[in-house]
Formats: sequence, structure tokens, C-alpha cells
Amino acid sequence: MLQTADVVLVIDFQNGVCKEPKNIFNLQECITGINNRISAYRETNKFIIFIQHNDEELIYGHSLWKIIPEINTQSNDCFVQKTHANSFYHTELRKILNENNVKSLEICGAQTEFCVDTTIKIAHGLGYDLQMKKGLSTTFDNAYMTAQNTVKFYEHIWNNRFLKLF
Repeated sequence: MLQTADVVLVIDFQNGVCKEPKNIFNLQECITGINNRISAYRETNKFIIFIQHNDEELIYGHSLWKIIPEINTQSNDCFVQKTHANSFYHTELRKILNENNVKSLEICGAQTEFCVDTTIKIAHGLGYDLQMKKGLSTTFDNAYMTAQNTVKFYEHIWNNRFLKLF
């Protein structure tokens, strides 16, 4: 079994991010990988925190806002709501982590160059020890790079600077 951090953060794996209007890059592989990591955390009785973005399209409680049904959520998991790419900005995340004496985070989710990147860099700046399983962030093609190249580009930047990629 792979090593776990104190907590795994699953960022924005919501219907409106990952499936609408089309499926995000590498969706099935990410679902499998994220569920495997969630299982590893459940086996060691560690926290799983789902971060959910809220905006004019991802409206709290509506279908697009919900975590995609293929992801293994449970009612006792922690769900943090955010309105910014930074999962710490005006949220309860830091308070939850501090109350539980969390020092290390594993991060996965969507979208690589937006909420995942921002959260990684902010968490690093706050002093958390970070890790990520390779290939467990995802995005869409953009005007500059394919989704696959975007993921590779950011993993290269993050690895051994902001987190440990395994």
C-alpha cells in the first residue's frame, strides 16, 4: 500500500467540472485512481475532504455542484465549500486541518491549472507537507496546451518544489 498523508483533499470532482458540457481529460483513470486513494485513507481511518466549488454555474445543492457519483463519498466525509480557486480562501479548510492537527496533505482533483495548482501553492506556503499520486489531477485542453500536456507541465513544476509526486 502507498503511504498516506494525514488527509486527502479531492478538489472539485463535481458534475459541472468533470462531465459538463463534456468529460474532462482522463476521467475514468482519475476516478479509479482517486477511489483507490480514498480506499487507502479509509483503511487507515484518515480524513477525506471533498472540496466543492460554488459559483453561478455550480450552485450549491444542484446537480452540477454535486460530486460525481462514481467517486466513493460517505456521509461522514468532510465537505468544504469554496468560491475561489484557493481552497483556503474564506473557507473552513484551515480551521478543520488545525483542529485535527493535520501536517500533511495529499491532493488530487480538477482542474489542474486552476484550483488544484492554486491550492497546492497556498498549502505549501502555509507549511503543509504535500504529496500527489502522478496523474490524479486533470483538466481540459486549452488554447495553449492539450490537457495531457497541461497535467505533465504542472506535475513537473510541482514535483520536489511544492509536493512529492509518487
